[in-house]
Amino acid sequence: MNRETELALIDELLALKASKTAYLDEAVTRNPVDHYSSKVRFQCEQANIFRAVPTVAAHMSELEGPGAFLRREVGGLPVLVTRDQSGGVNAFLNVCRHRGTRLVDDTSGCKNRFSCPYHAWTYSNTGELIAAPHFDQGFPEEQKSELGLKRLECQERYGFIWVMPKADSTLDLNTFLEGMAGDLETLEIDEMTIAVEHSQTRSANWKILVEGGIEAYHFRVAHRATIGPYFEDNLSSYRSFGPHLRSILPRTSLAKLSDDTRKTWRLRDHSNILYTLFPTCQLLVQKDHIVWITQEPLGPCETSLRLVTLVPKSTVKKQAHWTQNHTITSKTLDEDFDIAESIQKNLSSGANSEMIFGRFEGALDQFNKGVAGYLNVSGETK
Repeated sequence: MNRETELALIDELLALKASKTAYLDEAVTRNPVDHYSSKVRFQCEQANIFRAVPTVAAHMSELEGPGAFLRREVGGLPVLVTRDQSGGVNAFLNVCRHRGTRLVDDTSGCKNRFSCPYHAWTYSNTGELIAAPHFDQGFPEEQKSELGLKRLECQERYGFIWVMPKADSTLDLNTFLEGMAGDLETLEIDEMTIAVEHSQTRSANWKILVEGGIEAYHFRVAHRATIGPYFEDNLSSYRSFGPHLRSILPRTSLAKLSDDTRKTWRLRDHSNILYTLFPTCQLLVQKDHIVWITQEPLGPCETSLRLVTLVPKSTVKKQAHWTQNHTITSKTLDEDFDIAESIQKNLSSGANSEMIFGRFEGALDQFNKGVAGYLNVSGETK
């Protein structure tokens, strides 16, 4: 974000603190609980969101050097991402064009060619079919040039590798990230690398997991034994940029800022800034690093999560420091994830037909409006 926006956000939060109020939307809103458990809705989300919008598949540091490759699941689809000899990034469906075997089993590595484990059809890291045993004899009417891997649009920008899961679709990041580009550029994620990471699977709908981080109403209760005392009670703000969100979660130190030091005010020194890049890529910006949280829905009630601590390249050798930071953040997020699983388990109890979002939980309503905006009518029903 630019300096003018940064100072305006600090001023806004200080004013709310001084007036002893919260950042309030106009009205209380509600969201049906079946939106978090319906199989029909989940299928609609997969088709119209997860397979239809640009998705962050990797950080650029995960694909360093010619021949590097990664295997990913994107929108429930098997994806292979490669860096070719020219330094370019490519993405394909990780499926052999012969009879559909998964081409690459390794999660990452360095190869210039990939051979199918079934019949040894072999592809270059730019997707061309370059060899197949007895091809001329067995497939006289086929052309190798027409049997390359199914290519997906991809781009390397803002430190990440973005993939369009739907084949033959255009990846238009300028339109998709409209309003967010300036913020992402100033984060300088392309100058960062991975220090620590871990993955886990949770028995909760992906939307419940996203919602858990975009309000501060729960901090002093759910996080009372971890970060709660260091953050303001029920004070936060948010802005939406299309389906994306920027949430500001201020620490108690923000209120101690004095006007005579205004020139040195820095938002991330006194707040967590949480960017939710629709649908499930979240960047938790802290003072000197970023926690990148990404989700892959496995079903209506199950989600795979990956938590990655991104740090400036010049500091990556401070392994003990970053491991400690990662552990602290993970412990806090686990408190949110545990509650998400509790919510999911209780959805079928019949106690509630709707979630209730208070006026200071407006980011949750805005997020769900973003979801609804991508779905057709059938996605709004069980």
